[in-house]
Parts: sequence; structure tokens; C-alpha cells
Amino acid sequence: MSRFDSNIQVVKNELLTAVCHYAREGSLMQNLHEIPKEIMPKGAHTARCCIYKGRAILSERVALALTTKGAYDSVIEVIDIACDDCPESGFEINENCRGCLAHRCIDVCPKDAIEVVNKKAHINKDKCVDCGKCQAACPFSAVTNRVRPCEQACKIGAISKSPTGEAQIDRAKCISCGACAYQCPFGAISDRSFLTETIELLEYQKQHGDRPVFALVAPTIASQCTEHSLTQVVAAIKQCGFHAVIEAALGADIVADMEAREWAEAGFLTNSCCPAYVEYVERFFPELKQYISHSPSPMVVMGRILKERHPDAKVVFIGPCTAKKVEFQKQAFKDAIDNVITFEELQAVFDCYQIDFDHLDDSPLDQASYFGRIFARSGGLTTALNQAMIENQLETSTLKPVICDGIEECRMALLKASRGVLKENFIEGMACVSGCIGGAGNVTHGPKERAQVDRYAAQAMEKKILDTIRIMKQ
Repeated sequence: MSRFDSNIQVVKNELLTAVCHYAREGSLMQNLHEIPKEIMPKGAHTARCCIYKGRAILSERVALALTTKGAYDSVIEVIDIACDDCPESGFEINENCRGCLAHRCIDVCPKDAIEVVNKKAHINKDKCVDCGKCQAACPFSAVTNRVRPCEQACKIGAISKSPTGEAQIDRAKCISCGACAYQCPFGAISDRSFLTETIELLEYQKQHGDRPVFALVAPTIASQCTEHSLTQVVAAIKQCGFHAVIEAALGADIVADMEAREWAEAGFLTNSCCPAYVEYVERFFPELKQYISHSPSPMVVMGRILKERHPDAKVVFIGPCTAKKVEFQKQAFKDAIDNVITFEELQAVFDCYQIDFDHLDDSPLDQASYFGRIFARSGGLTTALNQAMIENQLETSTLKPVICDGIEECRMALLKASRGVLKENFIEGMACVSGCIGGAGNVTHGPKERAQVDRYAAQAMEKKILDTIRIMKQ
């Protein structure tokens, strides 16, 4: 795997690695209070006001790493004491203000929130409604719109300021995409972790040997391998104690085949593979819920296949998606997946087990087709759907897809569909920009990742979806 984009991820990795270590030893509960001290010993540098606040924040992070399956409805949480250094969001007058005679900002303000104080415009926050008319009217660009990074990242308005100034999450709106957590520069928002349960599954198997643990990896894994090859990473996963590594992309092949036939029958459809997008449709456009594909996500499809063939096995999904941590706990899918961890958390597992990548034999992945693997990036699902229609000898000329890259584009397509003015008849919806390769649980994020996924897809031994499915059934 690759190392990280930011120092926040480095600190998170140190903490999760320590949690994994004590969970392996069976002494986690006894050492909960020692972990913050180990990561931030006396005299250590801290960006916080003092070492004690830094440790207190780490303690909150430890608590988030101890999540028990089914104990919480949400996975994205605000660490209140870490959220105190962002400026208040809203419009402000900057140093460019000349106190001009025109006073256009005053004239356009619908709430009389602007006045001139000491020859400079001033915005009364108690009156301002953040309409932005003053910013548009000012000829000197003297009005700045400050937006907290978390609020900027959340494109559905689920983040706001609490009465005491910290960020707060509107649970009725949040779709658990994790964009706010990745963008917060102070690490004040984080996802809950089920990592200790994964360690317990691995250690139980090592001791008893009667409950194999399968690693079901998202195709995005190809974009996360720059320090080591993909084959080395697969070997490392097995070295940690997983019985086998299975491609979720094989489930994507199956889903593409199912959705192709479903679209041919329905004539209008949207996908079911992105749990954050599905949650968005159900919450914000409930009238369109009926058009969500009835096929489960690739994760659920493959989880059920593995459980059918290995009834005593446990299945852990490993991917870039924080919303998957909500999906696998839903009552309808509990039969398929036992745990979900992100690629960030997988790195902590590697560090905990002290994997020596230089002395690992290559372990290739060869289960999925090219089309299943490109589900990892925006546009891949539509390409796979079209291919599945061709292979099933279905008419493709009437398929008119709209590819929505990120939740903002999803909103526009769904809004048109709800009003009956959408020209297209298939909506590919991905909550994260660029698709799964933009997921919050990735180790790295960057434009190079699409090319890495495409190279990984091109290496697939099977070039057709139905060939892959046929071999899987055999």
C-alpha cells in the first residue's frame, strides 16, 4: 500500500496500529488510556494548545476505533474538542474595502446587514443571511465568503455550526460518504472503525482453524499500490491471516449482468452499487426510490456467494468507502458481510502484523473481468452495463446514460428525473467525485488513480462479463 496524503492520516494510522496491536494481544481494554500517551509522549510536539488536549483528542479517536457492529446508526462523527480553530463561516469584509461613495454592498443587501464603520463596510452577522449579493456587487472584491472545509466538502448541507461553534452533523441528511472527514484539516471529523472485530476474527482463525476469513477487496485497491505491487499487497493480506483474497469486481460483473437485463425490462433505472448514493436517493428523492436497481451491491453479491460455498466462513470487505460501514449493518445484508474496513485501516493491519513486503511471493488476482474492475471509477459502471447488454444480445441503441461524477451531479440528474425532464434513461450515480477512487477511506487520493485502475482492469484474464460469470459458477 502507499503512505498517506496528510499528517492527519499518519496520526490516525499510529493510533489504529496501536489499537490493533493490543487487540491481537487481548489486552486492549487494559491499555486504552496508554495509547494516547504512547502516541504523544511527554515533550512531544503538538499542534494543539497543550499536550493534554492533544491526548484528550486521541482518546476520543480511540473510542471511535472501538465500535461494535450494530451499536450505532451512524459512522461519521465530530470530535468536539478537536473542532475549535476554523474561522466562522460566512461573508466578511476584507482589506480591499475602500469605503467607496457608491456603497453598492449596502444598496443590494436585503436585510440591511451592512453599515460603514470608520470608513469601511461592516457586516452585522446577526442580520446577514449569506445571500452573497454584496460579494457580487462589490467592485473591489472586498467581500470574502469564508466556508469551513467540512461545510465546503459536504455538498448536501449536512454540516453546520452548533450553538457552541463546533461542527455538527444533521443525521437526517448525512449519507456517510466521509467527504467532510477527509477534508477537515484538524482531524475533527472521523469515521467509526470496526477494526478490532476484524482482528478478533483473524486471531480466532489462527487459534482454532475452523472459521476461515475471506478478504473481499474493492477494485480500487489497484489505485492504492504505489509503494508495493498489487500482487505483493494481496500476498500481504493473506500473510495477516486471511484465508483468501477475493475480488469484489467479480460481484460487479454479476451486478452489471443483472442490471442490464433489469434495465431492458424497466426502461429506466439507476444503480445500486454506491451505498451513499442510494441513501441520497432514498432521503432526498423518495419518489425515485422505485427506480433503484433491485440487484444488491457487488459487495453483498460476493459476500452471499462466499457464504453459500463456505457456510462457516467470515467475510471482511476492504475498500475505500465509509458508507459501506453503514450498508453491511443493514438487516437485509447481514447475511452477506461480517465486517468492513477501509484501505486506511488495512494499512494499520499491515503495520500491526509487521508485514515484510520485500520477502513476499507474488499473489495475483485473476477472478474478475475488465468491466467488473472499472466499476472503481466514474463511468466504469455504464461501460460495463453497455457491455453486458451486448453480451446478452439486448438492444443498446436506446440506452441513454447520464454519468454523475459526485453527489452534486447526481442531484442535478435526479432533480430533472423527478420533474420528468431528464432526457437520459439510466443514471450512473456515484457520491464521491471520480467514483470509488475518490472515497474517503483511501490511503491516497489523486488523478493518477484512474489510470492505475484502468491498467489493473486491462490485466484481467477474462475480457467478457459472461465468461467470468460462467467460470465462477463452474
